[in-house]
Amino acid sequence: MRRRGIVLAVAAWLGGAAAQAAPPGYPTEALADYVFACMATNGQTPDALRRCACSIDHIAERLSYDESVEAETVLRLQQAPGGDPRVGMYRTSPWAVAMVDKLRAAQVEAEAKCF
Repeated sequence: MRRRGIVLAVAAWLGGAAAQAAPPGYPTEALADYVFACMATNGQTPDALRRCACSIDHIAERLSYDESVEAETVLRLQQAPGGDPRVGMYRTSPWAVAMVDKLRAAQVEAEAKCF
């Protein structure tokens, strides 16, 4: 029953965010996915919901949805094991490093602001 309440609270937040100031270009599914993952880490509470919603809103102010998807993809490639030279370019290319640095900076700022 508690999980149902959290789901309803997230749905209400998403509805309110869409009606008020949803991050432009961020699909509702992506917002929900971020908030659910954040709440899984930070607790299934109304306070965690507010903090997680604040966090994604802050990140969305600094990166477009496309930028965030690209940066997350590059970050996953950077963390992949092995010595594949195609993956190596994502670890050392200045554009790839800058892309991930921008994402990480937005995440750190969101953490400081919201948590």
